Amino acid sequence: MARRRGSYDGRFDSGRLCLDLVATGAASPGAADPLDRPEGLADWLVAAGAVPRGTRLDGVDDDWLVRFRQLRSAVDRLLTAQLGGRAADGALERVNALAASAPPGLCAVRAGNGALVRGLSTEPGCGALLAAVARDAVELLTDPVALAGLRRCEGDHCRRVYLDTSRGRRRRWCSSEVCGNRERVARHRRRHTESAGASPQHGGDAEREGGSEP
Repeated sequence: MARRRGSYDGRFDSGRLCLDLVATGAASPGAADPLDRPEGLADWLVAAGAVPRGTRLDGVDDDWLVRFRQLRSAVDRLLTAQLGGRAADGALERVNALAASAPPGLCAVRAGNGALVRGLSTEPGCGALLAAVARDAVELLTDPVALAGLRRCEGDHCRRVYLDTSRGRRRRWCSSEVCGNRERVARHRRRHTESAGASPQHGGDAEREGGSEP
């Protein structure tokens, strides 16, 4: 999915399909939500890997948007509850109900170069794709190893949830290149401002000390 100014930033660095769905609602202020337009949702499904590239998604409409936003909200509530050590039973019931449906049927097809690539047996419906994302959420929430790496980004104005798979699990941001870099730039600016503000003060103290001498 092409990245455009003022649009969803197109990052898929959360580590799981369900986390990438939640991330669409955690974009920076002023950024577009891909779940606001049928075309945006269709693009997101392809870019996120929910369907293979080239999959026809002619059926995406406003009803799909509503249902995917509902799933996004439910998964978001579950993740927030998990990170806070709380329960979110209503959200859990919704995700479980969606996960009970069958996901899209997979098949292997020949690409132009003769290699086998993943394809779908039929054009996927909304329920099947919701099931794929909901099942990913269920698998994540029931995997103790994965859950141990669940983190909330520490970046300013970012609330993305991601899986920390780094060595030692010391990753602080959903993206070192984005949120991490923003914090480093902000830290540098703070140091520069503090340094610039301290210099005149020190100079003034010196002048006052010098003026007090006979």
